[in-house]
Amino acid sequence: MRQKLPDFPWDALAPYGDQARKHPEGIIDLSVGTPVDATPEFIQEAFRAASNSPSYPLTAGTPELREAISRWAVENLEVTGEFAVLPVIGSKEFVAWLPTFLESQSVLYPDVAYPTYLVGAMLAQSSSTAVGIDAAKWPRAELAWVNSPSNPTGRVHSEAEYRSAIAWSRKNKAVLVSDECYLEFGDSTTPTSILKYTDGDNTNIVAVHSLSKRSSLAGYRAAFIVGDPALIARILEVRKHAGMMVSLPVQKAMIAALSDSTHVAEQRARYNARRAALIPALKAAGFTIEHSEAGLYIWATRNESAWDSVAWLADLGVLATPGVFYGQGGASHIRIAMTATDQQIATAAQRISAKVNSESAASK
Repeated sequence: MRQKLPDFPWDALAPYGDQARKHPEGIIDLSVGTPVDATPEFIQEAFRAASNSPSYPLTAGTPELREAISRWAVENLEVTGEFAVLPVIGSKEFVAWLPTFLESQSVLYPDVAYPTYLVGAMLAQSSSTAVGIDAAKWPRAELAWVNSPSNPTGRVHSEAEYRSAIAWSRKNKAVLVSDECYLEFGDSTTPTSILKYTDGDNTNIVAVHSLSKRSSLAGYRAAFIVGDPALIARILEVRKHAGMMVSLPVQKAMIAALSDSTHVAEQRARYNARRAALIPALKAAGFTIEHSEAGLYIWATRNESAWDSVAWLADLGVLATPGVFYGQGGASHIRIAMTATDQQIATAAQRISAKVNSESAASK
């Protein structure tokens, strides 16, 4: 491998986790966005019912799963025109391997972004360039990523921003992939899919979706893509050769999850309530909340080194992620995940408020 992968960023956070664990009441880990709320029982039941699964599953997905994804995409993404769907083994592996599958020589990714976009380009030995939101300023490339709602910032793309990216794709005959894994978790803004704005021409456009957070299925590794049939056929062919198959019990669980929106609304309400509970304490502690209008995270800054903010919270037994993990544009920010219990979020807010009050009293 000619390009050396970066050090795994979470290793650098470990000492702060150790510090947080020293708190007398224990650590509240708001760093890694891993779900803590139970997988809905009806999804678990679908998984259990399919547990006798001796045969190889279809890489393309069962006809029933493809139909469920397609129906969901029409209803929720407002996709029109010809499109195809494909289940994948979680969205992270798809993000990491897509440039390799497509033999993309050049990749663009957001300048504050999920690190796996860059890692995927490195695995493929591609050139990689971090770019801003405005696609009119993007250079030529073979593949570009957009992400809305954003991880880590929670920012949501506008119609104009999506249309500009689509225009870039068509001008350059380049693949454009929209990571929309948090689409159903709007708060002050309702996110939309890039597929709503293709005007029925999905050439070179793919949207990526995951059930990890939507349905608390992170442990199942269940995701899918929707978009250009020709492009998805190319991806499917590689995955068939590589043996990348979603297990049949997981496919059955995906069908169940996509058939219901009530549990999604309930989960969205949980995350939004947790955000609302924690933001006032952070503001009182001097943090400015930026974006954070959707998704699972609070993106905050005190205009200091991200590591100083992480250390301040770690002393309170609260672990956050330094924004620099997502690019130099996050060097003075932290990302705080809402993937903790209601009680843990309330306790974190109490600890922060108590610290603010004690510092205020000491300064008088």
